[in-house]
Amino acid sequence: MRSPCRAQTGFTLVEVMVALLIMAILTTMAWQGIDGLVRAREGAQRSGEAALRLGTVLSQWEQDLAQVQQSNAAPGLKFDGASLRMTRRGPGGIQLVVWTLQGGNWYRWAAPPVTRIQDLQEWWIRSQQWSAIQGDALKMLEQVESQQVYFFRGNSWSNAQSTGDVENKPEQPDPPPNPPPGGPQQPPQIGGENEALPSGVRLVLKLPTGLLTRDLMVRPSQ
Repeated sequence: MRSPCRAQTGFTLVEVMVALLIMAILTTMAWQGIDGLVRAREGAQRSGEAALRLGTVLSQWEQDLAQVQQSNAAPGLKFDGASLRMTRRGPGGIQLVVWTLQGGNWYRWAAPPVTRIQDLQEWWIRSQQWSAIQGDALKMLEQVESQQVYFFRGNSWSNAQSTGDVENKPEQPDPPPNPPPGGPQQPPQIGGENEALPSGVRLVLKLPTGLLTRDLMVRPSQ
């Protein structure tokens, strides 16, 4: 009786190479899919963090404007094209706050609360020099291309740098003459009469993602 002989079977070199090629293609496709998911997650995370930061910054902006306090020592709101200065009521007195655009970044600087007119005016004058307050300013937003501020006066929006109505104040007696050299000095003056506060403020920031516009009513603190 003849017993059948079984030939040893296996994979040829061509079959092995084809299998390895298919595995390499599948691995590449899987890696691309995983990499896409990771990138999408990182992008969503960055967008979420940017939105959260922007919301926090705008919340601080609104809080400052909500506590604007007009005084005889300094204007309640003043915009010079690069910086918006405001005086707000704080727990310890009147506080000067500056929102300014410098080198493509949006900063916020705040002076300590004061109770004396001379102190407030000195902080106001100091804040006009960026180098004097830069070290204590907080960087709020980056990559800000431009900042525009508008005031709502009467029934329309106008450039915040245009002249508004002067606040009505009781007549004051003429100031005393300047003291002789070596005598007591008068507090520094800001210059000009304080304008009446607008009823609204519009902020327009040009960001990489587009224009951001924020309108807020102004209710002076009492």
